Amino acid sequence: MVAVFNKELLSWYLITLKLRETVEAAASGSPKPNRDQASARSIEWTDQKQPSDSLKIVIKEDGKDNGVKVEEEAIPQESEWVISIKEKLEQARQDDLASSWTKLCIYRIPHSLRDQGDEKAFVPQMVSLGPYHHGKRRLRPMDRHKWRCLQRILKRTNQDINLYLDSIKEFEEKARECYEGPISLGSNEFVEMMVLDGCFILELFQGAAGGFKQLGYSRNDPVFAMRGSMHSIQRDMIMLENQIPLFILDELLGLQLGNPDQKGLVSKLTIRFFDPLMPTDEPLRKTDMNKLESSLGHGNIFDPLSDQSELHCLDVFRRSLLRSGPKPVPRIWFRKSSHSNRVADKRRQQLIHCVSELREAGIKFKKRKTDRFWDIKFKNGVLSIPRLLIHDGTKSLFLNLIAFEQCHLDCGNDITSYVIFTDNLINSSEDVGYLHYCGIIEHWLGSDDEVADLFNRLCQEVVFDINDSYLSQLSEEINHYYDHKWNTWKASLRHNYFSNPWAIISLVAGVVLLLLTFAQTFYGVYAYYRPSS
Repeated sequence: MVAVFNKELLSWYLITLKLRETVEAAASGSPKPNRDQASARSIEWTDQKQPSDSLKIVIKEDGKDNGVKVEEEAIPQESEWVISIKEKLEQARQDDLASSWTKLCIYRIPHSLRDQGDEKAFVPQMVSLGPYHHGKRRLRPMDRHKWRCLQRILKRTNQDINLYLDSIKEFEEKARECYEGPISLGSNEFVEMMVLDGCFILELFQGAAGGFKQLGYSRNDPVFAMRGSMHSIQRDMIMLENQIPLFILDELLGLQLGNPDQKGLVSKLTIRFFDPLMPTDEPLRKTDMNKLESSLGHGNIFDPLSDQSELHCLDVFRRSLLRSGPKPVPRIWFRKSSHSNRVADKRRQQLIHCVSELREAGIKFKKRKTDRFWDIKFKNGVLSIPRLLIHDGTKSLFLNLIAFEQCHLDCGNDITSYVIFTDNLINSSEDVGYLHYCGIIEHWLGSDDEVADLFNRLCQEVVFDINDSYLSQLSEEINHYYDHKWNTWKASLRHNYFSNPWAIISLVAGVVLLLLTFAQTFYGVYAYYRPSS
């Protein structure tokens, strides 16, 4: 038996074998071998190479007619499809072992949110920070100013670039774990990007706090001056996909100042830099600012996250918006556990009725004087809402804050709750107009319709649990007041008969006329039955 895996070698082997047998038979004149002799001369031969197909060729010599019989026996072997699946599973196992989800805090915007919102709200238009948008052609012009910024820092501090590169090199692995998915940049390129982008951010922070002139920049500098482009840069820097880990900024600032213990200082600079993006025009009192800055990094109540060193500027700005005392405990409206079914369900996102319907139920609206735009109160039929300023950067700010709350597991949903509550209030331009009349909403957009459309689109595909909202108890109180018919009747009476002085005069005149008619009827009937003597 001869086992052969190469068909060409098999052909040459058979030809050689037959020629040798013919020559030997002619030389010796011996008779042809019988079947037993031919079987005894069976030879098994195996090629040393890996077989190219899954068949084993068996050659047998037949002594009867000197023919050759070829038999094919199938070798059990896995198909290419199964092999490819196993390779993918092995790659998934390696990815799972290499990934550290506990450090992840800078996410890519989910497609469900990106499709519903404006692309410009998530994608930077002037400057790229971090790896997600690094190297894009339309953002490259700002790179020249980044290098100019880095050169000025090294000149001002009289330091060598190797100091920054070597220091950030030690944090490379930790920084990579903050981003979602594998980063295709090499080690040197990644460290260079962290140093360049981080120094650019810190230079903007320090210039906005103390003045760019003190840092050595000209008053007509195209970037490092408080001009119109600064607002666009601020919008890009607050985007979720455009973040640098905060510990990188802390390390770079410590190198610049010659003091490595600078944790908390970057957070203070962040709050001051992004203050123009605040969705309120109520000024922050100096005492509140001092309390806010002193509370950063010390685990105060307003900080919903325990480990600040793994986060970024967007998270710092979010926590500055949510500075507060203890919030109301959410009340469970449904018996099912709030974390057992986290799906987007618009039926469970309806916290309250719109402004027009609440007004019909007798609920009044009043502006609340506070810079905490989310701090809404309800008492004795009066809904007190802080002033909300809507400008061209509000949509991008809210969308990125909502995206961060949707992606980060250890983050609350306070901003999402507020936006959905406002979305419930606003169904039409008439609702926006009345809130503007009450001083609750001030906007710089083209019309009230644009404001209504803005809020109606913000949370279309947002995962939201009504039981996990700080406004759930307040919403229940409002709905309880709304469901009382007596309140609706009183509101209808005020609306129809006490809405203006002429309506009041008409009502009084009608009541007097009714009383006089009743008196006349009474005395007429009384005189009929009890005539005077």
